[in-house]
Amino acid sequence: MRIGIATEETWSFLHEIYAHLQAHHTVSLFQRRQVKSPVFAERINRFLFPRDLQTFLRSNDVVFFEWASHLLVAATQLPKSCGIVTRLHRYELYEWADRINWHNVDKIILVSNAKKNEFAARFPEQAHKIELIYEGVPLDKFVFRPKPFAGDLGILCHMRPRKRVYSLILAFYELLQVRPDLHLHIGGGLSGDFPEYPTALLQLVRRLQLEDHVTFYGAVNDTPGWYGKVDIFISNSYSEGLQVSPMEAMASGCYAISHWWDGAEELLPMENLYLTDRQMHEVVLAYCALSEEERQTRIRALRDMIAQRFDMAQISAQIRQVIEQVGARP
Repeated sequence: MRIGIATEETWSFLHEIYAHLQAHHTVSLFQRRQVKSPVFAERINRFLFPRDLQTFLRSNDVVFFEWASHLLVAATQLPKSCGIVTRLHRYELYEWADRINWHNVDKIILVSNAKKNEFAARFPEQAHKIELIYEGVPLDKFVFRPKPFAGDLGILCHMRPRKRVYSLILAFYELLQVRPDLHLHIGGGLSGDFPEYPTALLQLVRRLQLEDHVTFYGAVNDTPGWYGKVDIFISNSYSEGLQVSPMEAMASGCYAISHWWDGAEELLPMENLYLTDRQMHEVVLAYCALSEEERQTRIRALRDMIAQRFDMAQISAQIRQVIEQVGARP
């Protein structure tokens, strides 16, 4: 089967899926031509793009759009010439979904029940096309190596307001009044849309005099190694698809807790979720009070849950099966 892959956004969640598809089918990647003529370059490229995309669609049995965003918008405005499968993670639902011609899409992969329900409520006539397939973690990369508990809390994300790192620092300050031995590790690169946010975080740490208790790492290249610094990983967002970093952390041997964003209950047990800062303090302090044996038991249970539900090898196979089903249609 000839399978095309169309994406111009991050490959963070695609590498293993792409390799898995390559092992079973003939796979090609859409690449738009970019003419660099000093005159009329933008106009020429705008002229070439739909023609190149149409050629790409016609040359494949199925095209998989990793993000339900601008490329899918363009493809679904063209005459239908192949099967189309897309994966909608989160942000596309708010920025692109209303511009997509969903009638030309054969299958829509949603990454959580929460997002599945939200999509179906907005596009009820498309609900029969939905496939629920969770995000996944490559377990060969994120190896289970728990460390003895030392009071290290951590968050790894892009530095943008949705992740609520600013609020986490404030909550951490209050937590230190009870457990002054704790340390907060903050990893993640800048977000181009919010360049002021990292500056605000640094200023807040200085004003609260937390320099000895908070460490900023910037962009983290060795993510498995970074998780090795952390005992309790925290997701403090207000909106996610199904966040991958807590999965990676749990696979690596961290305990994980999360603000109860819509869908977080699909990722973590209810006792690991909180709504208010006070509830977060209670969850953290309760874990700190456990014996080392009890902590290791909980860490192992979370890792086993990741292996059962979010193993990237299984996720890749499930996505391939959806693509093959579409490709097998007459």
